[in-house]
Amino acid sequence: MINYDVIILGAGAAGLYCAGQAGQRGRSVALLERAEAPGKKILISGGGRCNFTNLGAGPANYLSANPHFAKSALARYTPADFLALVEKHGIAWHEKTLGQLFCDGSAKQIVAMLLDECPADRVTLTCGVDVVDVARGEDGTFTVTAADGRTWHAPALVIATGGPSIPKMGASDFAYRLARQFGLKVVEPRPALVPLTLGGEDALFRELSGVAAPVRARAGKTEFAEAALFTHKGLSGPAILQVSSYWRHGEPVGITFLPHASSDWLVEAKRDRPRAHLRTLLRERLPGRLADALADRLALDRELGNLGDKDLRAAQAKLADWRFAPNGTEGYAKAEVTAGGIATAELSSRTMAATKAPGLYAIGEAVDVTGWLGGYNFQWAWASGHACAEALAEALARP
Repeated sequence: MINYDVIILGAGAAGLYCAGQAGQRGRSVALLERAEAPGKKILISGGGRCNFTNLGAGPANYLSANPHFAKSALARYTPADFLALVEKHGIAWHEKTLGQLFCDGSAKQIVAMLLDECPADRVTLTCGVDVVDVARGEDGTFTVTAADGRTWHAPALVIATGGPSIPKMGASDFAYRLARQFGLKVVEPRPALVPLTLGGEDALFRELSGVAAPVRARAGKTEFAEAALFTHKGLSGPAILQVSSYWRHGEPVGITFLPHASSDWLVEAKRDRPRAHLRTLLRERLPGRLADALADRLALDRELGNLGDKDLRAAQAKLADWRFAPNGTEGYAKAEVTAGGIATAELSSRTMAATKAPGLYAIGEAVDVTGWLGGYNFQWAWASGHACAEALAEALARP
């Protein structure tokens, strides 16, 4: 029988970081990973350069049934804290737009750093572990059993197996099944940061596949000003991925195609350039194929001077809030993360511990806390892993 202070299931961002922090606090850790190597999602993130945090990360950048849940962990472990760790390991980095931090080199550096942070005498990483059973004995000890018969025992168990997004990387709903086994509720999971698909009349826009433009995109009351990209299936690009986390089936997505234009720009253009056509003006401001598609649908193919102000203002309003009716998303296969997950009502926001199952913890993407695109989900992984490690050190230190 192998005994540890804690078993962490999942050697992704949250699990790796939590293991290192718990190990440094003197705890013996069994870190179990289903894949053949740790940190697989880290390696593909940010185009292989890992958008490891965002300088502006705060509670407002996260979606959850309880918008206050993430406050404690995020306040106690900030982007500056993780950046200091990156610099301690000599990893060169740069800032892109909107506070996004990337490695100059490779995401492999982040995985190597996280492994280096795990004390060799405290953290035992085992990959290729296909867990078939998790049980909790009457004495409170958790026993994890693998398909090959190996077992691990510990008084504490951390769920860090993420959500089902990107199944080709081995992702699954294991975290939710395990949570339910121990009586924890799960907020209905759904793909997030995912391209949207178009059908019906909107399907005509698929002809613009490959065309991108800066826009403002809206779903409900939430709005993002970034680029949108038309694809052969529908809509993608940063602005669309952002609003996809807030979009629900049956709701429209609004797009402002000229976010920097004045509210009465067409009427003003009629006064200044009465012989110009709407198509010409759109082509001056947008990619040609997109401008032509919008002009065709607005059907105002006359000189501006021959159009009434009412028609021009209707066109302005349409371009400022062009409604698309997505018929779905591209699903978990293309989703960067999963929204929903283990209900925050079941967990302590300070420790990540399950309130109904002593010794059980949940961190990272497995929890119903979903960040925006741009390094926010990694910051939640670090912050929740840090909070959990502190709690493990405190709990296991008690007599």
